[in-house]
Amino acid sequence: MTAAPLAAQSAGGSQGATAAGESVQLPEITVTTASPVAKPPKTKKKTAAKNGSPAPGATAPAQPPAILPLPGTIVADDAFVAVTVATSREIQATGGATITDTLMNKPGIIGSTFAPGSNRPIIRGLDENRIRIQENGIGTQDVSAISEDHAIPVDPYAADKVEVVRGPATLRYGSQAIGGVVAVENNRIPSYMPRNGFDAEIRGGINSVDSGRDGGFSTNAGSGNFVFHADAFKRSADDYNTPLGRQSNSFVDTDGVSFGGSFVGRDGYAGVSFTEFNSLYGIPGEDARIDMQQEKIMSKGEWRVNANGIAAIRYWFGASDYQHNEVSPEGEIGARFLNKEQEGRIEVEHQAFATSLGELRGAAGIQIDHRKTTGLAFEDDADNLLEPSTTDQFAGFIFEELQVSRYLRLQAAGRIEQTSVEGLGWTNVDDPNNPAIFEGTRDYTPLSASLGALYELPSDIVARVTAAYVERAPAATELFSKGAHEASGTFEIGNPDLGIESAKTVELGFKRSTGALRFDTSVYYTQFSDFIYRQVTPDVFCEENLASCALGGSGDLRQVTFQQRDATFYGAEVAAQYDVGRVWNGLWGIDGQYDFVHAKFANGEYVPRIPPHRLGGGIFYRDPAWYFRTGLLHAFDQDQIGLGETTTEGYTLVSAELSYTYRGETHDGITPVTTIGIKGENLADQEVRNHSSFLKDEVLLPGANVRLFGTVKLN
Repeated sequence: MTAAPLAAQSAGGSQGATAAGESVQLPEITVTTASPVAKPPKTKKKTAAKNGSPAPGATAPAQPPAILPLPGTIVADDAFVAVTVATSREIQATGGATITDTLMNKPGIIGSTFAPGSNRPIIRGLDENRIRIQENGIGTQDVSAISEDHAIPVDPYAADKVEVVRGPATLRYGSQAIGGVVAVENNRIPSYMPRNGFDAEIRGGINSVDSGRDGGFSTNAGSGNFVFHADAFKRSADDYNTPLGRQSNSFVDTDGVSFGGSFVGRDGYAGVSFTEFNSLYGIPGEDARIDMQQEKIMSKGEWRVNANGIAAIRYWFGASDYQHNEVSPEGEIGARFLNKEQEGRIEVEHQAFATSLGELRGAAGIQIDHRKTTGLAFEDDADNLLEPSTTDQFAGFIFEELQVSRYLRLQAAGRIEQTSVEGLGWTNVDDPNNPAIFEGTRDYTPLSASLGALYELPSDIVARVTAAYVERAPAATELFSKGAHEASGTFEIGNPDLGIESAKTVELGFKRSTGALRFDTSVYYTQFSDFIYRQVTPDVFCEENLASCALGGSGDLRQVTFQQRDATFYGAEVAAQYDVGRVWNGLWGIDGQYDFVHAKFANGEYVPRIPPHRLGGGIFYRDPAWYFRTGLLHAFDQDQIGLGETTTEGYTLVSAELSYTYRGETHDGITPVTTIGIKGENLADQEVRNHSSFLKDEVLLPGANVRLFGTVKLN
C-alpha cells in the first residue's frame, strides 16, 4: 500500500506539496504496493530520455527517477505480490545497527535478534538459506545464512530504502530466495544526474539504551555524462540496558565507505562501485565477539534499445572477499569464516506486442554464481565446521505479463537452475570415532514456476491471486557442516544425502492504495515437501570434535543435525491506515496491523522458532512540517512449540515519534532540507523475549530507548 505523502490531504486522498517539495512516504504504512513499474510521464526528447532518465547534461526532475528498485520490475510487477517497504525516513528514525531492525515490527517479518550486530530477517517463519538479502540486485555475499550470529555487511546508512518481496518475483534471484527477497537500494552506482549536478545528505543520531551514536554522509556530483558517488558511515554502541540490568557483550562498532561512478546517457547508464565494510560486535550470552570485513566491487547498467523487438537490456555483477574471526575475550581466534563469491545476471526485455488475448510484455535472463566458503576451527583437536566447499549455479528464467483487459492482468514465470555443490561431510555418525565420509559433488536441477492474476475491483481495490511451485537446492552448510560452532553453542552435522526441497504456495490478497482508507491484506498457504531443518539431538552434547559427542556428555554444545520432512505453513498479514480528518495544518488518522504464521510438520509437531500472533495500531498526525505517531504492538504468548523448545510470554511494545522538517532558502539552485526528530521504543520497558531467537531463554532484548536523530539534505 502506498503510504500517503507527508503533506496535508483531504479525506479523499488528494495531496499538496510537502515542505521539501517532494512526496515522502509515511513510515507507519508497513505493506507497500507502490509499483516501480509505473510508466513514467511522457517528456520531450530534448530534456529527458525515454523511461524517465535524463538526457546527457540535463538535470533530473524534482523527484529523481527511480534506481530500478527491483531489477527488471517492468515484467515482475510487485502488484502481483506482497511487498513491504522501509523508507529512508523510517531507517533513520530506528536506532538499530542492522537493516532488520527497521523491518522486524512489520507484518510477516521478525528478526533473529541473535546480537545487536547480527539480526537477520525471518519472513513468514522462514529464515537462513530461504531468504535472499541483496544490495542493488546482487546478493550480499556473506555467511549470514550459515548461522544467526553472522552479520549482514550492509549498514542501515547504506540504504535509501529496503524492499521485502515475496512470491513469484523471487524466481528472478534463485532457489535460495524461496522465502523472500530483502532488497537494499541505494545510489552507490548512480543511475541519474542529480539536480543542478550535485546533492548531498548528512545523517546522525544518538540512543539512550546503549549510549549509541551514529553518523554518515552521502553525496552525488556530476557533469556532462558522468556522475560520481561517495558515502561513509560510523556507528558505535555500548552494551544495552534491559529491564533486568545491562546485557553483557552486546556492543557494536561498525564503519564503512563506498565510492562509485557511472556514465549516464540518453538511452541508459553503466557504472561501478567499490565498498568496504568493517564490524566488531559481541554475542550476548556468550564470551565471543566477531570481527568481520568485506570488500566488494559491483557494477550494473541498462541499455534501452527500443528497436528490433528489444525494449531494454540490463546487467548486474558483483564480486567480494569476505572474512570474519570469532574471537575470545583473551583475543584468541577460535574460528574463521571465509567467503569469496562472484555473481552476474543479465536480462533482456522484449517490446510489448499485441496478441489475440491482449498486450504481452516480458523478459528473459540468465544468472551465474560461483561461491567458495570455508569455516575453520583454530582450537586444538577441533573439527572444522565447514571444509572448503564450492557452489556453482547457472540458471535461466522468464517472466511474461498479459494485459487481458482494462481490469485483468495475468502473469507467468519460470526458472530452471543447475546447482553443483562440492565439499566434504559425514554421511553416518553412529560411530563418533569413525564416521562415514562423503567427499565429492552433489548436483541438483531445481525447477520453479508461478502463475498470477490481478483484477481491479470497484472503489480502487485490487485483488490478486498467485500460485507457485518452487524448488530449492540444499546449501553447502546443510550438506557438509561437520563441526563446532561456539558462537551459536551448537555442534552441527550436515547431511550430504539431502534432496531438493519444494514448496507449493497459493496466496490471495486485496489492497487499496488511494483514498482516505488504504490497506493491504494477504493470506497464504504453503506445503513443503522435504523441508530442510536443523534438529536438536535430544540429550547429546559435544565439545570441539565429533568423538566427544555423547548421550549426557560433558560438553556444552548441543548436537544438531540437518534433516528433511514435509511441513505446512499458512498465515495472514494485514496493514491498514485511515485518514480521519483535518486538524490544525494537516491530517490525523489511525492505523493498524495484524499477522500470524502457523507451521507444522507432517507428523503434527510444530516447526520450531515460529513467531507468535501480533496485533498493533496507532494514532498519527502529519502536515508539511510536522509528523507524530504513537502506537502499540502486542505479541501474544507463543505456546505452539517445537521439539526441545520452551514457551514464550507475550509482550507489548509502546512507541512514539515526533519530527519536524524545515525547508531552507535556495541558493545557487541548492535547497537545504533539515529534519530533526525524537523516537521512543519499548517505552513501557517490557521484558521482551523473541521466540524466533536461539538465545531467547538467556537474553532479553533492549529495554526502553529514546533516540534523537537528524538529517540535512542538499538538493
